[in-house]
Amino acid sequence: MNHANYRGRLAPSPTGFLHLGHARTFWVAQQRAKENGGALILRNEDLDSTRYKMEFVPAMLEDLRWFGFEWSEGPDVGGKFAPYNQSERMNFYRAALEKLRAGNFVYPCNCSRKDIQAATRAPHANDDDEPIYPGTCRGKGDKWRVTSDKDLARAVMSPVTRHASLRFRVPDGEIIFFHDGNFGAQKFIAGKDFGDFVVWRGDGVPAYQLACVTDDAAMQITEVVRGADLLVSTARQILLYHALGLTPPKFFHCDLMRDENGQRLAKRHDALSLRKLRELGETPESLRRKW
Repeated sequence: MNHANYRGRLAPSPTGFLHLGHARTFWVAQQRAKENGGALILRNEDLDSTRYKMEFVPAMLEDLRWFGFEWSEGPDVGGKFAPYNQSERMNFYRAALEKLRAGNFVYPCNCSRKDIQAATRAPHANDDDEPIYPGTCRGKGDKWRVTSDKDLARAVMSPVTRHASLRFRVPDGEIIFFHDGNFGAQKFIAGKDFGDFVVWRGDGVPAYQLACVTDDAAMQITEVVRGADLLVSTARQILLYHALGLTPPKFFHCDLMRDENGQRLAKRHDALSLRKLRELGETPESLRRKW
């Protein structure tokens, strides 16, 4: 890696208060950017309007700065790759989707999450929230084929397909290898460890996988630091990078922080939110010492 060109990022979503697990992973990202003499970028992943609340955005910025994070580009400071709020970057996502459509990598799917969970195939792992898609809508024939922007709009929004989502067709049996900066060599098999995944939701919003790849490429991120629960997502995203003709960044996945019952921390763990810990008199230094 060319250290002078290192670009890392923090990519929180405003769906709740940041907790100690976020802080530890983000701290690793910041330290790696500093060690490489590079830049750290803050991106506000505010696409999911069904989950995020506007008041969480200033709280997120405040908590990050309180903990000691510093970024050179972001929604509050600007930068040459603005905007840094995902909700303002829809033109990037539509362009990426058009490339996938042109390459026949996507197809409409009107299966509900309940339909998929009822299928016999189970999720890949406890930390991976996406069930393996059984391929119900994969071979619907020519009437499902998307050949133009108008067809794409009809496929996604028409009542016939009940506001279908769009899925990426994974190459069954293809082995995805990548080297993780923390866990070493990784290997996943498309169609076995994960199935066809959603890239565009039925409500007209890009899914996490597509938005993440599009933004990391556009913002010239050279290394993605995130939690180990996203190792399988990295395999999915590498397929997207290749389909879009892009070079994947390097990856560094951090161990997850867990509660006393062994469950990974989530935003429902209010007692371990940075905001609550600050109210209890903790300092960033005291919290980092406990790591």
